[in-house]
Amino acid sequence: MVSGQPEHTAGGEPPEPVPGRDAGRGTGAAGAAGAAGWSAGPDSGAYGTPGGPGTYGTPGGPGAYGTPGHYGTPGHYGTPGHYGTAGHYGAPGTYRPSGTYGPPGGYGAPDESATPDAPTAPAPTSTPTPAAGGSRRRQREAPGWLQWSTRRLNYPRADREGWRRWVPDWRHRIDYPRSARSGALRWLPSWRQWLLLVGGGFGLLFVAAGTMYATTDIPTDLNAFATQQNNVFYWADGSEMARTGLVNRQDVPLEQVPTQVQWAVLAAENETFYSDPGISFQGIARAVYRMGSGGDTQGGSTITQQYVKNAYLNQRQDFSRKLDEMFIALKLDQQVSKQEILSGYLNISWFGRGSYGIERAAQAYYGKDVSELNVSEGAFLASLLKGASLYDPASGPENHARAVERWSWILDRMVKIGKLSASERAKYTEFPEPQPVPPLVGLNGQTGYLVDLAKGYAQSHADISPAQFDLGGYQIYTTFEKPREDALTEAVQAAEKKLDPDHRPADQNVHLGAASVAADGRILAVYGGPDYLKQGFNNANTVNVPAGSAFAPFVYAAGLAQGVQRERDAPRTPVQPTTTYNGDNGVELRTPEGPYWGRDGKKAKTTNDGGKNWGNVSLRTAIEQSVNGPVQQLGMDVGLGNVRQTAIGLGLLPESMGDLTPAYTLGNSTPSAIRLADAYTAFDAKGRRTDPYSVTSVSRNAVDIPVEKPKAVQAVSPEVAAQVDAALRGAVKDGAAKDVRPSAPDSAGKPGTTQEHQAGWYVGYRGDVATAVTVFRLDLKTLQLLPLTGVGGAAQSAPDSAIPAGIWAAYAKASAH
Repeated sequence: MVSGQPEHTAGGEPPEPVPGRDAGRGTGAAGAAGAAGWSAGPDSGAYGTPGGPGTYGTPGGPGAYGTPGHYGTPGHYGTPGHYGTAGHYGAPGTYRPSGTYGPPGGYGAPDESATPDAPTAPAPTSTPTPAAGGSRRRQREAPGWLQWSTRRLNYPRADREGWRRWVPDWRHRIDYPRSARSGALRWLPSWRQWLLLVGGGFGLLFVAAGTMYATTDIPTDLNAFATQQNNVFYWADGSEMARTGLVNRQDVPLEQVPTQVQWAVLAAENETFYSDPGISFQGIARAVYRMGSGGDTQGGSTITQQYVKNAYLNQRQDFSRKLDEMFIALKLDQQVSKQEILSGYLNISWFGRGSYGIERAAQAYYGKDVSELNVSEGAFLASLLKGASLYDPASGPENHARAVERWSWILDRMVKIGKLSASERAKYTEFPEPQPVPPLVGLNGQTGYLVDLAKGYAQSHADISPAQFDLGGYQIYTTFEKPREDALTEAVQAAEKKLDPDHRPADQNVHLGAASVAADGRILAVYGGPDYLKQGFNNANTVNVPAGSAFAPFVYAAGLAQGVQRERDAPRTPVQPTTTYNGDNGVELRTPEGPYWGRDGKKAKTTNDGGKNWGNVSLRTAIEQSVNGPVQQLGMDVGLGNVRQTAIGLGLLPESMGDLTPAYTLGNSTPSAIRLADAYTAFDAKGRRTDPYSVTSVSRNAVDIPVEKPKAVQAVSPEVAAQVDAALRGAVKDGAAKDVRPSAPDSAGKPGTTQEHQAGWYVGYRGDVATAVTVFRLDLKTLQLLPLTGVGGAAQSAPDSAIPAGIWAAYAKASAH
């Protein structure tokens, strides 16, 4: 109720009339109808059409204002509506409950029963001041759209002042179902309601989109396959040897991808890439339509969206994933350069033939690096992004036809967008046929052994942890020479074919191993076993096979370098190749303190192969003819500790050294074929040697990673090396190694056998390459060495070094060409 207005309830006394305000207000039926035109306003929220002058008939019911006719001649006090805003006379329901007097009406026709003597007053000539809480604008007839908002919604609210006018009234609602219609038409929204619905829907959609954009973060972790790559191993000549890893992918910087190849991809997939915001509204609408029609959502149409899908999201085709893709793409486009996005896209996209990334695709289809591709080849690779299974020409004639059509279209598209001139396009009329599908390069055969050696070296000398290596992306360039590897493998396999484990028990559990090492330490070839996938351990890198008499040159070198001491407290005296020793079998071994007593309580004695007596022989002859006795006694005279020092200096690992007993000089140490071959290189290289290594360089994503390489050392003096070399060449010329002379007359070498017939060796060199070949039998259950007697059908008196010497000779002959 407006302040200052009298309160009046139904059935109470009427208020005193106020001149100028209540004049002309009738009380009869017509008067009541007229009054409804303004009194119903607070409840209905509208102002009825102004009525004509009313009459004063029979007194009205509750809430009337005095005796009929007391207020003068009807209508003398101005036009209807001068009495203020509807509802001035109290809260809703005080004078007339909502709806009591029907819909808003006028003031009715003049009532004949009005008092004739009612005074009249002239109509005011000036516009009266609106009552408190009302407005002149609201008292007039409002435009149609404003009438709808005020009459239907009462908003802003007429019954409130100030900011409270803008607080909605929960009691008022939209007129729906529509009261002015009947039947089914009541449920048909008006055009205004449709407008409100559509506008509200777009508003909600805009708010929801803004909220999702603000709350969407770019994931910090890429999908596993998006970060995982191949590790690629290369032969010494740079050709690919093997790839390892779960994903055949290799990253390359965008700078290495030719610009025209980049634009071939953009022309095929997203020519507006550099100008769009990262998403395609047309593509999103298409995906929504397909989802609504029961189909799958199509993949992101922009390169940014495809990159987001592949790098951050799953491959599920649903609307939720599509929304994530859209908002992440929008943010990624704002935070990351276009070049970074394109680089990531090219490096993780699927191109078929087991290849992820454009670098592996270039290798798979054209056998070259991506930097060597021309625009025509790039256009074909770009066509594969639409579906490699549909566009690989090797899959059939239909695929070939599709590939040619797509390739041609991409080149024409490049001309249209100005990235390829018409004259240059005219040069590419012939489809660039890709190479046949290459065989998978796995770890079968000898490859696995080579990969293991290179991997181990890279991890220990390039500061690469196993976890980092498993992530992939490394390019490992090895020292292995494919021609030598093939020749060595062929030589060993030829010997293996002579074994008959099914019919000869002695041929069961026979293992062959071999390794070639250059004088500078490069491992050139390795034979590790019949097949890496069948036998994981490497026969060329063993730790339990004794070197036997192949160890003798180290004893000889130690004697020549350090001299001997035969008596206690006596000075050391030098020895020469011509120094003689007793070469008979069973001669007691002596130390400076006297005879050497074994652990069995017996004096130790020399043991020659076959128990042969050689009489007095020079040290050089002992090496050439492989006479064990003089070498054993030389070791005792030099001192076993000094011999050990010389052997380690020549490259044998300390952990492979045997016990310092008389058996030490007979080769109870267990160096691998790789280490034994490397040690022999010093005798042809004037006493210098280098630890063996298998990796020359490592890079990751075209960035070089430092690799520590061993340095050459002077193991023995050039004079000592030359004397040992002469003895080893004499062995080939007319000594224990003469069987290899027909194949390599200019070589030097030494066979090796053990007293227990547990291993056979041949170690020799030709030029600056040394090769060691070994044969042994191993019980795979107990890992114990078995005797080699009768292997290959050999006579019991045949030396155990015969098979290794034959392999060495065949390999030397083959590798010479």
